[in-house]
Amino acid sequence: MRDRRAAQEARRAREFEAFVAGAGGRLLHAATLLTAEVPGDNPRACRLLTLALARTYACWDRLRGEDPYNRAREYLATRFAHEAWHQYAWQWYDALPLARARPHSAPGAPLARLTPQERLIVVLRLYEGVADEQVAALLGLPTERVHAVCDRATATLLHPPRGPAPAVRRAKAAAS
Repeated sequence: MRDRRAAQEARRAREFEAFVAGAGGRLLHAATLLTAEVPGDNPRACRLLTLALARTYACWDRLRGEDPYNRAREYLATRFAHEAWHQYAWQWYDALPLARARPHSAPGAPLARLTPQERLIVVLRLYEGVADEQVAALLGLPTERVHAVCDRATATLLHPPRGPAPAVRRAKAAAS
């Protein structure tokens, strides 16, 4: 009995190691995009990935034909959303400015200009290729909301906000 159990544990460990070797890099990149950290310096993303992989390993035997990558990605997304919500709640509690708060994001990160919800939806929709309906079900949002947030975030990335117009343009506009 012990030998069989040990063999099952060894098989489980080998399968999981093969999964991490194949999917770990892509999941780490997704976590780095979510946390808006620089790829070389991403401790929050590494922590998020570690939690997602630990949860996936814990339910490895119960997957039974389900894609482990989808399970790890879903947990990564829900954990990030949970942490972002708690960050938002503490900012509200401390009466800090709430508008588009981006705690811990690095200015050089590709998605640093986006809110956590926008980053989450953009990563799931555009980087991971998950359908609007699946993202909506995962986040508990209407499909139209997911689509609108994705469009807004994409527009923000493609057309960054400009600084104030120079005084010369204001003077010409006032003279007209």
